[in-house]
Amino acid sequence: MVLVIVKALDILELVAQDPSRAHSLTEIAETLQMNQATCVNILKTLVEKNYLEHLGRKKGYRLGPMAYNLTNNLSYSQDLVLVAKDIMQDLTHRLNETSILGIIRNQKRFIVHLVNSDQDLQARSRTERNIYETASGRLLLAFMSTKERESLINAIGYPSSDIWPDATSPQGLDAELAEIRTKELSRTRSQTHIIGLAVPIRRQNLVIASLSIFVPEIRCSTGRQKEIEFELRSAAQLINERLSVP
Repeated sequence: MVLVIVKALDILELVAQDPSRAHSLTEIAETLQMNQATCVNILKTLVEKNYLEHLGRKKGYRLGPMAYNLTNNLSYSQDLVLVAKDIMQDLTHRLNETSILGIIRNQKRFIVHLVNSDQDLQARSRTERNIYETASGRLLLAFMSTKERESLINAIGYPSSDIWPDATSPQGLDAELAEIRTKELSRTRSQTHIIGLAVPIRRQNLVIASLSIFVPEIRCSTGRQKEIEFELRSAAQLINERLSVP
């Protein structure tokens, strides 16, 4: 047996026994009678691969999206996906463009649900992306609490000039995020000529996700962009209304 793999599986099995709560480093190491330094290294790898999610030094670890993806278990953000799924299908059908439901996990933009268009030429997005690279990531950053946003920026730094040229300084990033909050819309244009548009998804006035459309620039004229914005906002409002129902 490969000992480090056995220890990693032991950690996953322990956390999976009660996935509703976070497990601290001390608890995991002591329960499994594992050296803390070894435990930390394994936990870092599991977090990087999204099998665990690190909620903070004092909060601990819980199962991440990849742990649920192994069994196609929708428990991870289940209620969000369930209320949004058919609305997103209708949105993609109307626009014939890929729609994405995104959240922030482990300091990255993470896709929890995606509906592809049937266009011959369509935008593709990796499940995980740098927050600054995507419209959905920027929007979610804009609507974080000040404390959460400062903590995340301290961890990942400011965006580079090739990713977000107007946001490479504290003042620049603050101005860009303030504009996103005012418009309730984030727009990006990638170096590969993909336009991303994202709007917030709310539960009880708290932004918990983003709904976005990614489209090749060749299909995104000014008029088409206005149409996409309208449809995005309309779809987001329907999701918000469902999420507000007890």
